[in-house]
Amino acid sequence: MSDTSRIKRLKFRAWHRGTREADYMIGCFFDVHHQGWTEAELAWFEALLDEEDVEIMAWALGTMDVPEKYQGAQMDAFRKLDFVEIPR
Repeated sequence: MSDTSRIKRLKFRAWHRGTREADYMIGCFFDVHHQGWTEAELAWFEALLDEEDVEIMAWALGTMDVPEKYQGAQMDAFRKLDFVEIPR
């Protein structure tokens, strides 16, 4: 898969989660941060997208402990939630 195809696929998966809240949280994070990601960071995000939305959102909001495999700088950035802009 080419890098362009991979990025398009990740963007689609990030923005089509099933609920508007998850779309904004995960999709906006992708849009704001993905340009500078390394291969390892892209792989982290791909793995995150395989998780359930309710768990991802709970980790971001701090209502559930973040599993060890997702802990680190990317999750710290995700948990800030300063990237979410909700259109009105």
